[in-house]
Amino acid sequence: MLVAFSVAPSGGANGTDSVHEAVAAAVKIVRESGLPNHTDAMFTTIEGEWDEVFDVIRRATDAVGAYGPRVSLVLKADIRPGYSGELTGKVARLERALEESD
Repeated sequence: MLVAFSVAPSGGANGTDSVHEAVAAAVKIVRESGLPNHTDAMFTTIEGEWDEVFDVIRRATDAVGAYGPRVSLVLKADIRPGYSGELTGKVARLERALEESD
């Protein structure tokens, strides 16, 4: 399965709207998990089995909770049993389709 997620604190005491330190704490957990992952400006996508992916997301969410009294979590999942390597495979198929359309 692939799960794209975004997690951020709200209601922090520092008075800024920047959440990069909290997001860094979450992304560190994802990267240290050893699961295939990708982070862009809006989401982190992680690939693996249900239990392992959601364990990492829970731990990342807990880490962000240290930065404020409230946490926002957004998830989008592609659940496709029997498939792996889709973090890069889906993009490769898209790129091939674009090349073939030229």
